Amino acid sequence: MRRAGRAGRKFLNPVPTTIGGFSTLFKVLPRFLSNKEEKFPRRPLGPFRTDVSVYAVAPESGLRVTWMGHSSMLVEIDGVRVLVDPVWDERASPSQWAGPKRFYAAPMRLEDLPRVDVVLVSHDHYDHLGEATIRRLAGLASMQGARWVTSLGVGEVLRQFGVRGEQIVELDWTQSVVVGGLEMTAVPSRHFSGRGLMNRFETLWSAFVLKGPKHTVYFGADSGWWEGFAEIGAAYGPFDLTMLEVGAFHELWNSIHLGPDGAVRAFEALGGTGLFMPIHWGLFDLALHGWRRPIERVYELAEERGIRLWSPEPGRPSEVVRGEALRSEWWR
Repeated sequence: MRRAGRAGRKFLNPVPTTIGGFSTLFKVLPRFLSNKEEKFPRRPLGPFRTDVSVYAVAPESGLRVTWMGHSSMLVEIDGVRVLVDPVWDERASPSQWAGPKRFYAAPMRLEDLPRVDVVLVSHDHYDHLGEATIRRLAGLASMQGARWVTSLGVGEVLRQFGVRGEQIVELDWTQSVVVGGLEMTAVPSRHFSGRGLMNRFETLWSAFVLKGPKHTVYFGADSGWWEGFAEIGAAYGPFDLTMLEVGAFHELWNSIHLGPDGAVRAFEALGGTGLFMPIHWGLFDLALHGWRRPIERVYELAEERGIRLWSPEPGRPSEVVRGEALRSEWWR
């Protein structure tokens, strides 16, 4: 495993990867126009509400996660609170008026977050880095002592949105930073970056390993399948909780997104131990499949392969206990 390569100003994937441009758009458009899937929930979801009083008491297990939907979550691990890929924005889009809109409201206000030690931002895409969210967080008194940990180049985006430069740590693949006894390591993923068509690959994208004194968590962020998952598992595992993206999948972009089948394959390559948490689904319409399809397929595969799933309801602080699966049915 090595640090990220570059070609001029652009970062390179760990294996050769082609990202579709306008040609992909022309392939997708006919399928989009003829699509009969339930891409948006027909009935309102939620409301989901986080009981913030829970945070007054440390998790008994030492590991507790509050999934806010998609890839946003609050991870409490061995005494350190990490806010991951926070997107409270109404849309995963550069526009407030167009683009993928949330299926349900955020389960809690940013102002009601408990003290956060780290804000972790995997890459600069709109569904992982929300401008309005970052601007609000940067202005909160409760966030002034937080460290912001991200991939190379993304710090400039955070600074533009109001985060103080001295709070930011940018990591290359295999680099680590320690906060409060929690070691956070950026590891390779197969994806891309850019908040527009003209600046793709100019900042880095990463998955992250969170390693505390008692627990280890893998946050996969966004990635397509590649053989490096086994190497990551061997170097940093075993993992108590493995978070992998299952939504926004299609054969046209399977080199940069896993989908349910790829996520299960990646989970097994990473070691297949502990609990598998499906992320990156159920909040935004980012693909052609029905909004429930990712989790339905994951449940099918977990049954077939004997995988212990950990899939909580949005907004509910949930303890992670070794060996204990959690299968919420909120999406049914």
